[in-house]
Amino acid sequence: MYYTYMLRCSDGSIYTGVAADLEKRMKVHFSQDEECAKYTKSHHPLKLERAWQSENRSSAQKLEYRIKSLTKMQKEELIASPEKIDVIISQKLDCTSYKNVI
Repeated sequence: MYYTYMLRCSDGSIYTGVAADLEKRMKVHFSQDEECAKYTKSHHPLKLERAWQSENRSSAQKLEYRIKSLTKMQKEELIASPEKIDVIISQKLDCTSYKNVI
């Protein structure tokens, strides 16, 4: 299993990433470990907002790509209403295989 996740950062920005082990990856981000993403090292993550489970890395990365291409307003809408993933992203990606876990 792989996960696509969205983090809220201290400046209000949203970071989107992919992980095989979501819990381990969150520990790395929040501890500011040397393995954390360059972006989260300088923007300090505050909260895991959303996460979706995928069957493989390729699917997780496709969702990550689509989320990263959204506007800030669309990302906020996705966080507020994860059930709208089909509406927000479906024009670009078939979202039926993604399971919301947060």
